Amino acid sequence: MGLRTRIADELKATVHGGELKLERYTGPPGDPGLLGIAPDSPAWRVHGHPTGMLTGGFAALMLQSLHPLAMAGVDQHSDFRTDPIGRLIRTARFITTTTFGSEQAAREAIDLVRRIHTQVHGTAPDGRAYRADDPELLTWVHTAEAYSFLTGYQVYAQRRSRLTPAECGTYYAQVAPVAEALGAVEVPRSTREVTRYLARVRPELQVTPAALEALRFLRGFGRTGRERLVAGLLMNAAVGLLPGWARAELGIHRPVLVRSGWDRPVATVVGRGLEWARGPSEIQAAARARLAAVAAPGVHDGPPTEGRPPSN
Repeated sequence: MGLRTRIADELKATVHGGELKLERYTGPPGDPGLLGIAPDSPAWRVHGHPTGMLTGGFAALMLQSLHPLAMAGVDQHSDFRTDPIGRLIRTARFITTTTFGSEQAAREAIDLVRRIHTQVHGTAPDGRAYRADDPELLTWVHTAEAYSFLTGYQVYAQRRSRLTPAECGTYYAQVAPVAEALGAVEVPRSTREVTRYLARVRPELQVTPAALEALRFLRGFGRTGRERLVAGLLMNAAVGLLPGWARAELGIHRPVLVRSGWDRPVATVVGRGLEWARGPSEIQAAARARLAAVAAPGVHDGPPTEGRPPSN
């Protein structure tokens, strides 16, 4: 087995559990998916970029941890300590399914998460009650995630492929239906709305012992030495995606010259190596084939509509 195959297999096992479940993406013919996006759409480009998603994913976890109620839910209910790879796999499958999968597959993934959320509730260390299906918490988790994914893409995509300011706004609008289907409310749908939202919620954010524990855990993420090395390099790069105030709140003091002169170039090389090993995405290829196929009469009322809202 060659180096490329070994890396590709390890990457597939870590991110997808070794099984891509391509049936979620292959049919029915012509199905536009939940978001109704095409391969050149901002959401497709952002969520299809491995380095941006990996670094953005780590950044999202750090940023999300600053909400005491969201972090309490993770701390008290998540199995990230005992099964971190399993949590990564479930998260990756949810994102790929809702982005590239058929509408039915996406809605099934959303329904499963909604059922799980009803079981996640309790009391935070500060005495406040929380519920994972709280619409405002769902909005926070989604916005922190979308902001981090987009920032990761804008940093690590090739310069000619990066989104324009208008396309950045379109990205937020395209991914909002997933959060709304989960139960989020007043989801930001433009760059300006995201900026205003983060400024408004910032006074509620603070580091907690649970957040610091999660940060330490992320820094040691991985089952093998190679996984821990790659994750550590990507984690360092993710620090550079955070807003300055978030780094300060988390107590992360990494000089800008280190972030720009070492972390970013190293993560770029690592990411390109992972992309080389993976080769063309089988998931995206299956989704492209589904979109290009001709739907049977009566299956859909019309062609995919860019950024269309989910059907009721």
